[in-house]
Amino acid sequence: MPDADLVRDQDRLRTFIEAHPKLFVLTGAGCSTDSGIPDYRDTDGGWKRPQPVTYQAFMGDLRTRQRYWARSLVGWRRFGNARPNDTHHALARLEQRGHARMLLTQNVDGLHQAAGHRQVIDLHGRLDEVRCTACDNHLPRGAFQQMLVERNPAWALLDAADAPDGDADLDGRDFSNFHVPPCPACAGVLKPDVVFFGESVPRERVDAAITSLNDADGVLVVGSSLMVFSGYRFVAAAARDGKPVAAVNLGRTRADPLLALKIERSCADVLAFIA
Repeated sequence: MPDADLVRDQDRLRTFIEAHPKLFVLTGAGCSTDSGIPDYRDTDGGWKRPQPVTYQAFMGDLRTRQRYWARSLVGWRRFGNARPNDTHHALARLEQRGHARMLLTQNVDGLHQAAGHRQVIDLHGRLDEVRCTACDNHLPRGAFQQMLVERNPAWALLDAADAPDGDADLDGRDFSNFHVPPCPACAGVLKPDVVFFGESVPRERVDAAITSLNDADGVLVVGSSLMVFSGYRFVAAAARDGKPVAAVNLGRTRADPLLALKIERSCADVLAFIA
């Protein structure tokens, strides 16, 4: 028999979507857990593991870069092969029906686009690109993976548990002999083309998101605790403007007092009605 509570929650969300045909959709890590990508936070919004590397540490310390790229070499094998799940496909269908004017994602996995979603702003960038911090040269992450493996063949034989955003748990290892390739164009420092903690989101992305939010008549949050201000600020702005906000998320969100509707269930389960 169908789960009566689930059906009721789906009906509540369906009513919200139908009442707001120009939705601004904001997504987080909870969208991608069913694709095998771990999330950062527990149901209370707290960190499950040590906080991610900061921009200042990555740029200022070779040892931090060695540790980051060694773990990424191992983690990329599965992260780079992740595929969209039912949540990504449901949101793409929502867009196809004309109910989602823009999707702003805090994720860096590109899975919304892989599911066919067209209007996407990658607020924190994409992990499938590597950028030189000196000359702005860009490399596909797959090509950089080959560079890492060629210079560190022994590390390519390792395996480890997955961590969020293409990371892998390799604690306790000595990273001092790991060779980090420089930029092939200028020998500068390469970093993933994502926004690290302590780094600012590019202004053009924020402006584009604000423009889309101003055009929307409601906000749908999917799979985000909104604990990071870069995402929370859009919900706060919507609330200030009197635009209703609905959230589908397992556990507490930073915006709980601002929500017109909250459903604490698996994203894929609740969105399954968008067929």
